[in-house]
Amino acid sequence: MSSHPDDSTFAAFNRMQGMGTVRDPYPEWADLRREAPVQVGDTDRFLPPGSAALMGERIAVALSFDAVSEVLLDGARFPSSGYARTMGAVMGHTILEMDEPEHHRYRALIQTAFQRKQQQRWEQEIVRPTIEARLERLRGAGRAELVGDLTFPFPVAVICDMIGIPKDEHDTFHRLAVDLISVAFDPPRGLAASQGLGELFAEVLAQRRRQPANDLMTLLAEAELEGTHLEDEQIFAFFRLLAPAGAETTYRSSSNLLYGLLSDPVQLDALRRDPSRIPAAIEEGLRWECPLTGIQRTTARDTEVAGVAIPEGTPVHVCLAAANRDETRWDEPDRFDLFRTQRHHASFAFGPHTCLGMHLARMETRVLLECLFERLPGLRMDPEAEDVHISGRMFRSPLALPVVFDG
Repeated sequence: MSSHPDDSTFAAFNRMQGMGTVRDPYPEWADLRREAPVQVGDTDRFLPPGSAALMGERIAVALSFDAVSEVLLDGARFPSSGYARTMGAVMGHTILEMDEPEHHRYRALIQTAFQRKQQQRWEQEIVRPTIEARLERLRGAGRAELVGDLTFPFPVAVICDMIGIPKDEHDTFHRLAVDLISVAFDPPRGLAASQGLGELFAEVLAQRRRQPANDLMTLLAEAELEGTHLEDEQIFAFFRLLAPAGAETTYRSSSNLLYGLLSDPVQLDALRRDPSRIPAAIEEGLRWECPLTGIQRTTARDTEVAGVAIPEGTPVHVCLAAANRDETRWDEPDRFDLFRTQRHHASFAFGPHTCLGMHLARMETRVLLECLFERLPGLRMDPEAEDVHISGRMFRSPLALPVVFDG
């Protein structure tokens, strides 16, 4: 049976993210940003209770677009190594926590699999067939719930096929991926998931060493770094990092974009009539409601950002979502508007740690919209649906998207 967002594993994670309870954190972030583009204070003022690893500490929060950009573009002052004590315990030593030059060496190994020139193969062989198969089950019904039926399950199927995970293990992979990042509020669950994913990856890796295939597991099994092959644990660490990224962020970003469009029939119809606007719609959706609202850095020395002093060793919460609604950069930033002049947003971060899978995420969402417009004519929000909305604090997305269409 396919995983569903209401299943206990995913429902528990969503609750800890404030989904269903934290409806709109943007006014609070806007007030803080106007008060000062960087805030320094106790964690309980800025972070949800699930951020257990940082609770009880002093923390800096970057909220303006300029402050966020400054932090992310200066890896010397603001290294990523702080992730070692949060996600490192369950993921292992990954590019998430690496700084230069180590980060560059390891990222270069896998960069080619995520560059634009590889997207056409992933699209034709995996992404489009996966989405079309999901939509084929819905045709003729006249109504659907797009989160559970489509946006939640399809990215997992895609990332599993890219790695080489057998289809009968997709649900297991999905649950373990979400359990892994539950470590902040349930450490035993996170550690058990780390072990489970390692065992799953070990089986696939052993198989690929006997019989190579055209997938990411084979790519890393055959990769060399400075003349030596990657060790098994290095491979597993990368895929532990990729697991929640593939399972969570695309599902949430595509759901958020669909909510924005379905909530505004004029913009939805305009996009349906002119699919050339799809790339602009994707970028606006990412700006307006990025799926992961913040990431972490640490100060390497006493420093200052936007005139605010930050002591050495201070965890820095980089609030991407607040930066994306900075009123000094965008007019009416709280409004979803696919017609607005495009400006670079912060959703994929900046600098050396810019999201490795950003081209894949954009391609997946483009194909999703193309297939929806083709397969579900007259797609619109179900007029009988009540109070459909986006919620959450660290991860944000709608819990459901009930729609009707011409069957």
